[in-house]
Amino acid sequence: MANTALITGASGGIGLEFAHLHAQQGGDLVLVARSQDKLDALAKELEVKHSIKTTVICEDLSQPHAAQRIFAKTSALNIEVDVLINNAGFGGHGVFYQRDMVADQQMVQVNITALTDLTHLYSKEMVARQRGRILNVSSTVSFLPGPLQAVYYATKAYVTSYTQAIAEELSGTGVTATALCPGAVNTGFVAAGDLEGVDVWKNAKSAKSVAQCGYKAMQQGQLIAFNERKLQFLLNWITPLLPRKMVLKLSRQSMEK
Repeated sequence: MANTALITGASGGIGLEFAHLHAQQGGDLVLVARSQDKLDALAKELEVKHSIKTTVICEDLSQPHAAQRIFAKTSALNIEVDVLINNAGFGGHGVFYQRDMVADQQMVQVNITALTDLTHLYSKEMVARQRGRILNVSSTVSFLPGPLQAVYYATKAYVTSYTQAIAEELSGTGVTATALCPGAVNTGFVAAGDLEGVDVWKNAKSAKSVAQCGYKAMQQGQLIAFNERKLQFLLNWITPLLPRKMVLKLSRQSMEK
């Protein structure tokens, strides 16, 4: 049975680990990221090690219509995408009105718009074939408002809500949608998002362990996957009972340097 996965943000972090996991299963890959050199090196490594086929698509998802260009390229190559892993995303630290608005607009473009566009384009084909898996990488912060990371938290709230909604819509089609909601992960996200010095990342989990959690949940068709049970319990059973102003203060304190 065909088993081709398209992974965004595949050149590093969790996306890189997803690529290794899928290749280990014998699945072919479409690797998407901005870095041509890193993608080419990864593609060669996985092809040699696992005897799979890889396709590299160098695209910047912060640019308009990137998703449409990716879809056009896979269509032109007659590639059927059986697994879509929307992993690409980034954050940014600081008081919203003081931040560069262009950076936050690009964040929305990557974290929301590109993810939504890719899901729309590929889910149609999956439904027509009556099989497919969609994994959207969200975050535990999607359950909270995020002072000092206002836009990032909001984009992840969208991803978690959106994924659950389409999962219900896809019920009975042979296609599933899963939201992966990890806590802090040890990747390049910290440096890229100007988050050095934030205490929450001192105990960050490995990208490999997070990818394993998400990949397994996707294969099982789970709705939401948490990699940390303590955070899952806190967000589902404790936080909703707290006064909102208290939640805001605690959320801000967790992001302060």
